[in-house]
Amino acid sequence: MDQLFERYYRLLDNISLDFFRGYAGSINWKARMIGIRGARGVGKTTLLLQYMKRNFPRDGSSLYASLDNIWFTENRLTDLTDRFVKQGGHYLFLDEVHKYNGWSQELKNIYDGYPGLKIVFTGSSLLEIRKSRVDLSRRAIVYDMRGLSFREYLNLTLGLELPAVSLEDIISSHLDRALEILKKVKPMKYFSAYLKSGYYPFFLEVPELYFHKLEEIINLILETELPLLRKVEIENVPKLKLLLKILAESAPFIPNIVKLSERSGLTRNTVISYLGYLEEAHLEKNLYKNAKGITRLQKPDKIYLENTNLMHALSPVGINTGNLRETFFVNQLSESHVVEYAEEGDFLVDGRFVFETGGKSKGFDQIKGIGNSFVAADGIEYGTGNRIPLWLFGFLY
Repeated sequence: MDQLFERYYRLLDNISLDFFRGYAGSINWKARMIGIRGARGVGKTTLLLQYMKRNFPRDGSSLYASLDNIWFTENRLTDLTDRFVKQGGHYLFLDEVHKYNGWSQELKNIYDGYPGLKIVFTGSSLLEIRKSRVDLSRRAIVYDMRGLSFREYLNLTLGLELPAVSLEDIISSHLDRALEILKKVKPMKYFSAYLKSGYYPFFLEVPELYFHKLEEIINLILETELPLLRKVEIENVPKLKLLLKILAESAPFIPNIVKLSERSGLTRNTVISYLGYLEEAHLEKNLYKNAKGITRLQKPDKIYLENTNLMHALSPVGINTGNLRETFFVNQLSESHVVEYAEEGDFLVDGRFVFETGGKSKGFDQIKGIGNSFVAADGIEYGTGNRIPLWLFGFLY
């Protein structure tokens, strides 16, 4: 166990506190068991280590361990926990739990057996919390972590502290909010860079290797996480990659499942299942006309890639500006709001607001006569009336 403490303290020495994601403020850190799910690369490990560095002395009361560490090939998590608690430990932070066989059962046993211990664990966005035999949902508060919003990107890049803005505030007071932000920064100067390579926090590490690392993450999800966590057959992985390539070249689009099946070599039901898996893995986003009561075998009404950086990584040639705008809007709104496919306009948000996206000269013809309808316009610093700057929706979280 000493080597785990040594690694933990070494990681603390190298973690920066210059930028702390606002996401941390939404977590109830007082809960006895907390789960944080998210796609690879969105910053889950950094979030844990920053929180620990800020809040715990190096007195043995807290411990961070990644469960893909080779130490766990010969040691059980339950044994580590027992030793940790007996030595005065109170806060256990566990990373990459999906890499540890039997993680859910052992976490349940630890929660029940050590009532004075607080546990925070992270894992893939594919992590199942509800199982027929082990249901951690009654014990753990689970949060889903996403990549950087445009607001967070600006704060991280420029050292700013721009606050988040609610959707209601954007709708009712978007001119005031935009003018407040414009006093501190020219958002449009940085908007294109964010759309291309600003969603995953590792863009600061080695910028020229950003897309190489993103491609590695995509391959790891397809080749390792989906077979491990969703039982995708290994022989189907090349077909799954082909399916994602087809989606990347076409998205956003209204899917024809028969044609997708023919081109990918997968059965119809398998295609629909894989579309659901790709959404869970945060590689794509499926929209429906009615998001309530969606089943795993229901065909999406429209498919998007999960974020604009994936568009640049998977299909960088000839990216359509309109598609880029729509993908950005869906991505930023989906953090805290329900986005549905709309018959009139582009999107229905929270069942109340209709939005149309477009350039700076985009009109209201397609949503004329529809109540609570708005245009999210690209290319403008501030809007008037029901015309709202597209970039401002990047301040929702």
